Parts: sequence; C-alpha cells; structure tokens
Amino acid sequence: MKEYIEERAVAIANYIIDYHATVRQTAKKFGISKSTVHKDVTDRLEHINPSLAARARVILDINKSERHIRGGLATKEKYQHRLQMCSNKNS
Repeated sequence: MKEYIEERAVAIANYIIDYHATVRQTAKKFGISKSTVHKDVTDRLEHINPSLAARARVILDINKSERHIRGGLATKEKYQHRLQMCSNKNS
C-alpha cells in the first residue's frame, strides 16, 4: 500500500474519533468519496493500526445507528423552512 494512503487512513480515523464525524462529513473534509472513507477505515486501517481502526469503527457504528434520526430531523427542518418561506410571502 502506498504511504500517502496509509497516512490518509490514519488521518481519517483520527478525524472521526476527534470530532465524532460521520462518513459524509469526513469525506467532505478530506475531499474524497464516502466509499473511500469507509474502505480506509474498515479495511486498510485494519492492517495499519488495528486499535485505531477499532476506535474509529465504534464511532461509525454509533453514527450508523443514529442516522435515521438525523435524516428525520433534516426532513423536519426542510419543511419548517419551506413553511416559513410561504408564511413570509403571504405577509
């Protein structure tokens, strides 16, 4: 494995752990795809630093278990914003 990929995998894991970041947030921060983030943390990092991989995996599992809640909140905010916009137009 190339050295820059190993360094990226470690940096990604540390970011996820430090900020409790989601895969999507991490991908945006590093300018890579969600698939790459997932592969780096779950596959590549296992060979580089298993203990770091395990700690990052805990955060990813928590995020995965909560994602339906975040999705629901995002939808709620979207419709509240639309309602506000309609109310402002009618005023």
